[in-house]
Amino acid sequence: MEQILEAALAEAISCCQKTGLIRVKSPQKIVVQPPTDSKLKSPGDLSTNIALELASQARQPPRQIAQAIVDHLHLDNALIAKVELAGPGFINFHVQQAWWYQTLFKIEEQKTRYGDLDLGGGERVQVEFVSANPTGPLHIGHGRGAAVGDVLANILQKAGYDVQREYYINDAGNQMSMLGRSVLARYRQLSGQQVSFPDKGYQGDYIKDIAQQIINEEGDKLSAKPEAEAIAYCTGFASRKILAGIKDVLKDFGVSFDSWFSEQSLYDQGLVEQAIQTLKNREYIEEREGALWLKSSALGDDKDRVVWRSNGEPTYLAADIAYHQHKYRRGFKKVIDIWGADHHGYINRLKAAISALGQDPQSFNVLLVQLVSLVRKGVPVAMSTRQGEFTTLIEVLDEVGVDAARFFFLTRRCDSQLEFDLELAKQQSAENPVYYVQYAHARICSIIRQAQQAGITLPTVHEVDLELLKLTAEIELIKKLAEFPALLKGSALASEPHRLTFYVLDLAGRFHKYYHRQRVITGHEGETAARLALVNSIKTVLGIVLNLLGINAPEQM
Repeated sequence: MEQILEAALAEAISCCQKTGLIRVKSPQKIVVQPPTDSKLKSPGDLSTNIALELASQARQPPRQIAQAIVDHLHLDNALIAKVELAGPGFINFHVQQAWWYQTLFKIEEQKTRYGDLDLGGGERVQVEFVSANPTGPLHIGHGRGAAVGDVLANILQKAGYDVQREYYINDAGNQMSMLGRSVLARYRQLSGQQVSFPDKGYQGDYIKDIAQQIINEEGDKLSAKPEAEAIAYCTGFASRKILAGIKDVLKDFGVSFDSWFSEQSLYDQGLVEQAIQTLKNREYIEEREGALWLKSSALGDDKDRVVWRSNGEPTYLAADIAYHQHKYRRGFKKVIDIWGADHHGYINRLKAAISALGQDPQSFNVLLVQLVSLVRKGVPVAMSTRQGEFTTLIEVLDEVGVDAARFFFLTRRCDSQLEFDLELAKQQSAENPVYYVQYAHARICSIIRQAQQAGITLPTVHEVDLELLKLTAEIELIKKLAEFPALLKGSALASEPHRLTFYVLDLAGRFHKYYHRQRVITGHEGETAARLALVNSIKTVLGIVLNLLGINAPEQM
């Protein structure tokens, strides 16, 4: 319908241009979508603001432009019931009721493929997320990033992209050395030695557990090793154990990766030096006082950045440049990184580096995931992998379950702070959003079972008289189902997976209200058949969205 209306509007505008009614020359992009301002007296089913966009160029009042467009519109009355002006110059379209019934035919025909798009055209996209340092267990902040990345990847796949999920293992640098020093200190303390603990060491109980495992496997062998060798052994042992734990937790959380990429491999394969050489060849490297600087200020960054220190050591930025160069060399046309909110200042420098490598910086997108405040009996829980005062993701999963955790992490935009209410997440009530949505799916399954027990066969849409679905609530439910493909498209284009939770909550809420006011199985055979067809379509779409969210769609609760 949007495409039909956009084409009709383009034709009307062209006609108005030729007759001089609208004084514009350049073509305009016409967007038709559901009205965003629900306060308008008669918002219609679809709306366009093209008259407002043309007004400044034409130097004409937007309502005058809108009226001229409407006067020259040629639309099929079988599709559009009414066209009217609203507000400062919106053109609103009221679609014929019969049009909406087609949605139910599409859902029945396409089933779980409903909403599938060819938006991506098979374009290769990489989504890199979580990527926590293997220095401690995942906390709930990592869990939010995992949910965002996993669901975004699901959305992009359904939108027609070829998606790869990647975890970047930060297994190089000072934090890994500090991990080894922390474990070695605990090893020595557990062995009865009087040693001090590193000032900035990792102090969680998991460090003691790893040290005890080394004692169990190696006894006192480390005591005889040189300091550097003992630290290296502890670093390798601890990082392997921690990474294995991270993988187990993510698996329990329903998150899997196609690739686990080691930062250390960038150094082992000489990829960091290759990336710097690429920048030199493209004349974006300048030597100053023995150090190598990326001329990033010429590419949108606020200042130039050191990539190779005067002491001969590469910076973290150098490794990140090499890593992203490797991504593009693997053939990805779009790269999406999901970072913690504290990395905001890092975006422009990496975009500048990507531009310096000869790649389109617009192909690189960063989603920032804000902090999660965990509320336990009204008291926030502090999180610090160094002090050991954090709540791990596995603890949250054990308490509230995977479904609730994934849903709650996506109830707000990822760049907004989130308060995670543990008690609410465990409630089996309408106040708990994930329970509310899952119960809608289970309730429809129960209705269908009741019908079958009464000897009523679930009808196909072709077998029912859809005109019996004439209540306002029924038409509004169908309209909501019809919105899903556009909702998915918008979510994919904007990289906003939280739109799914907003949508499915709205759909579930509309269904619950309908169910409480109307019986689905009635004394009227035709009406019962039509309503069964409707609720079965709702069930299908609820199932699709829950699947994209990585959440179970229960048949009974």
